[in-house]
Amino acid sequence: MIAGRPAALPGGAVADTSKLSFHSNLTKADMANNVSTRENAERIAIEALGFVAADPELLPRFLAITGIEAQAIRHAAREPGFLAGVLQFILAHEPTLLRFAAESGVAPADVAKAIRYLPLGDDRHDIST
Repeated sequence: MIAGRPAALPGGAVADTSKLSFHSNLTKADMANNVSTRENAERIAIEALGFVAADPELLPRFLAITGIEAQAIRHAAREPGFLAGVLQFILAHEPTLLRFAAESGVAPADVAKAIRYLPLGDDRHDIST
């Protein structure tokens, strides 16, 4: 799946990742210095979300682990920590990580690095929305 394209979810719902936008609570100076890294991290995570949503075996596992209902993914994706959680899900299972890396062209190490630049991916981000 290419980021930005809709992915069919159980029950006929569709996950359209093209309009998702995420912002951390970094200072303006931090944002100016890290904007391309943060944007790249968001791009990787959104692509990973599309990858999970398009896979009939991964999506039910992701939903079960997170407790999110398929029709609530779009809303949940706007919550702090969601994108970091998507990447953690991908990283938790090496075969999934390697398949995502092969399909997306994103190196596995870059998936791991991306978490650091997302809200709740480490202790550099505030929890508030």
